[in-house]
Amino acid sequence: MTATLLDGERVAAQVRADVARRVERLAARGVQPGLGTVLVGDDPPSARYVAMKIADSAEVGITSIHEHLPPTATQEEVEAVVARFNADPRVHAYIVQLPLPPGIDEQRVLLAVDPLKDADGLHPVNLGYLVANHPGVLPCTPAGIVELLASYGVPVEGRHAVVIGRGLTIGRPLALLLASRRPGCNAAVTVVHTGVDDLAGLVRTGDVVVAAAGRAGLVTPDMVKPGAAVVGAGTSFEGRRLLSDVEESVAEVAGWITPRIGGVGPMTRAMLLRNCVLAAERAP
Repeated sequence: MTATLLDGERVAAQVRADVARRVERLAARGVQPGLGTVLVGDDPPSARYVAMKIADSAEVGITSIHEHLPPTATQEEVEAVVARFNADPRVHAYIVQLPLPPGIDEQRVLLAVDPLKDADGLHPVNLGYLVANHPGVLPCTPAGIVELLASYGVPVEGRHAVVIGRGLTIGRPLALLLASRRPGCNAAVTVVHTGVDDLAGLVRTGDVVVAAAGRAGLVTPDMVKPGAAVVGAGTSFEGRRLLSDVEESVAEVAGWITPRIGGVGPMTRAMLLRNCVLAAERAP
């Protein structure tokens, strides 16, 4: 068996095209969507990621409002930018790029973000809406994974999904989303992590497996049910080489699999644009 590649680049391009059409409709009403980015310090991966978000915004007609603070910025200076973005009508949604430098209380900063402008969908208010199955801003990576699976017709409803990882950005919200009564979801969900007994045996029961542990090569072919859909959402680096939580040889067993590069990442960025245009559409 050779797995079908879940091409995130292709599906993300479709999402961006839809966002661009919605931006045009907003422009006809005199509304110009704006996506804010806050970068504190000079962490190279963070700087590259913010640059990609700015380029994505330009491609679909979204205005970028960027604030770059030095690594010496104080808690008060970072929170002042957050307060300014909260009040700025040009900024419909924004992100504070993580990680923040040592000495900055990330939780305090993120709690200060206006939930209506939370482009990442990770504010406790928005996560609470997800728990309650209430319409709201969805976390970008989980929403992107669901969109990617649906685009390829991967059966999820009524199936068993195994999520490896319990982190706030992917594992926990993805489990909630997959279990919710929404299109492309409504699955039986098991959340596991690297500290559980018989991890391989539990993963092998999954019709859909999402690895979000950040441990390179964690999922091997012997851990995968033949024909399962396998998504590598966790990444790590070996030097400058990006590594997936899923061994590439899993493609010989799985029915669908994300590529090492071009799977979940493009979908996450596309969902950020969608969240921004949604915020612009909802704005008074």
